[in-house]
Amino acid sequence: MAQPQAHETNKISFDRIEALVCQCSEALAQGQNTAPIMEGILAVLGQQLQCDRVFLYVRDPSSAIGRVPFCWKAQSSVPTIYDPQWKPEPSSLADEDPMFAAALNAQPSIFVDDVERADPGTLNREFECKTFGHRALVHAHLCSEQTLWGVLQACTFDRPRDWSQSDRQLIEQAVAWLTPVAMTYVEANYDSLSTVAAQN
Repeated sequence: MAQPQAHETNKISFDRIEALVCQCSEALAQGQNTAPIMEGILAVLGQQLQCDRVFLYVRDPSSAIGRVPFCWKAQSSVPTIYDPQWKPEPSSLADEDPMFAAALNAQPSIFVDDVERADPGTLNREFECKTFGHRALVHAHLCSEQTLWGVLQACTFDRPRDWSQSDRQLIEQAVAWLTPVAMTYVEANYDSLSTVAAQN
């Protein structure tokens, strides 16, 4: 009975996320604030995945300028990842972070059960510990036509995490829905991006 129940729970999450993604797309098209809707999407993901934090990084691939505008946390003690403004990606980021390099190359999303035991070719443990502090994570790549528009990251802090097949299905479906949203979000903020690009 456990398997059908898990499948049904996942389907409910799929339906809730799909409905929220539709709302978000409509809000973007009308120039409305999307933060509450996006935070709702991340909350559904975080609760279903039983994570400590889920955030969405979005970027303009032509200028390599990005930001984290949306972050959900299971509790207030979890560190927030948030960028109030758009900013250029460090030129050394792909060298420091193998997962970001993989994302730039439009490789499949990465599921890390335990940062402390992961292959050094998959991630830079020192970079992960210093920058994010998590123990297990999903580094999901929002790509269109081999171009990276964003990264969806879910994580746990105090424990390793075995990412199940249903977890992976939920992430991949979320990526499919959120990639066009990330693209539209970037395009809607083109004026801000142009200003940052002109200053650098």
